[in-house]
Amino acid sequence: MTLKLDMMQTTALAVVVYYFGSWIKTKVSILEKFCIPSPVVGGLIFAILHTILKVNGIMEFDLDVTLQKPFMMVFFTSIGLGASIDLIKKGGFQVILFWILAGLLCLFQNVIGVSIAKVMGQNPFLGLICGSVTMTGGHGTGAAFGELFQKSYGLNGAVETAMASATFGLVTGSLIGGPIGKRLVEGKGLTPSKETITANAAASTAKKELGYNEIFKTLALILISIGLGAILENFFNNIGFTLPSYVNSMIIAAIILNVGESTGKWHINQEATDILGNIGLNTFLSMALISLKLWELAAVAGPMLIILIAQALFMACFAYFITFNVMGKDYDAAVLAAGHCGFGMGATPNGIANMDAVREKYGPAPRAYFVLPIVGAFLIDFANAMVITLFLNFMK
Repeated sequence: MTLKLDMMQTTALAVVVYYFGSWIKTKVSILEKFCIPSPVVGGLIFAILHTILKVNGIMEFDLDVTLQKPFMMVFFTSIGLGASIDLIKKGGFQVILFWILAGLLCLFQNVIGVSIAKVMGQNPFLGLICGSVTMTGGHGTGAAFGELFQKSYGLNGAVETAMASATFGLVTGSLIGGPIGKRLVEGKGLTPSKETITANAAASTAKKELGYNEIFKTLALILISIGLGAILENFFNNIGFTLPSYVNSMIIAAIILNVGESTGKWHINQEATDILGNIGLNTFLSMALISLKLWELAAVAGPMLIILIAQALFMACFAYFITFNVMGKDYDAAVLAAGHCGFGMGATPNGIANMDAVREKYGPAPRAYFVLPIVGAFLIDFANAMVITLFLNFMK
C-alpha cells in the first residue's frame, strides 16, 4: 500500500516529527548531551520505520516535498541577515584567523573525502558529501547539496548519505572534542587568563519589542533577498560560475544588513531573524529526513564509513596540532581546539558544548567563546560554500 501525502500534509507530518524528536530527547539524555537536533532524532526514527515497512512490503509513503526548498532558503538567508561587518571587525584578528583555519579545514576535508572515494573506486561526489559538505556543513548544508548532487550529478541516495554522514559527524565531533581539550590543558599545564570580559556587550542597544511588525518586516526582507538572489544566480550562471541558490540569497541579505547598518536608514531585528531562521531550519530538516530512503544507503555504507573514520582522525590531529598552535598556544586556544572538533564535524552548538565541558572543569575562556560563535554563525557558511563550489567546478 502506498500512502500519498500532498505538500501541505507532508509539511504537517514534518512538524509532527520535529516535536516527536524533541520529546524523545527529553527521554534519552545522550541525545541531548550530543546536541543531536530534534529534526534528526524524529526524522531518522521515521525514516527507519518507513524502511522497515517498505522492505517488508507493508506500506510505502509518497511524500510531496515541494515546500522543502522554500524553508531551506529562509534558513540560509537568515544567516546572511546576521553577517554584520561591524561584528566581524569587533572580533579582530582572532576571528579572521579562525575563519581562515576553518576554511582550510574545509579544503582538507574535501581532498581527503574525494581522494579516498577515488582510491576505493567510488563516485568522487560521495567523497565530497562525506567531506566539508557534512563535516563542517552539518545536516543543513548536507541536505541542500545532497539534493543537488542527486539531481545534477547522478549520485543516488545523496541526501540519505548526507544525513547519515552529518549524524556521524555530530556524534564523533562531540566525543573527541572534550578529550582533546583536556589533554592540551593538562599536558601543557595551561590555566585560564585572569582577564574577564568586562565588555559584556558594547552598549545595550535599545531593544525593540518583538511583535508582528518586526517579524513581518524581517520575513519581508528575507523574501526580497531570495527574489533578488534568484536574479544574482542567473547572472552567475550566464558567466559560467555555479553558486547554490541559497548562497546568492545570503549575499543579498548581507548587503541589505550592512547598508542599513552603515547608513542608519534601517534596523534588522536579530531576534526576529533567529526565530524565522530556526523555523526554516527545523521544518526544512524535518522534511529532508522524513523523505530519506535509507534502503538506498546499502551500496555506499562501507566506503562511507571508511571516509568518515579518516575525517574524524584528521579532525582530531588538525585541532590538536594546528588550531591550538595557530590560535595562540594558550588556555583559550586549547578550549577553542576542543570547540573546533564539534564545529568542524557537526555544528556550532556542538562546538559550544565541547567548550562548555572544558570550561566547567578548568575555568573561563572568554576569547574562545567570542571567536567560535561569530565564525560559526555565518562566516563559515560562506567559506564552505565557496570551497565546495570550487571542487564542483573542477569535478564537472
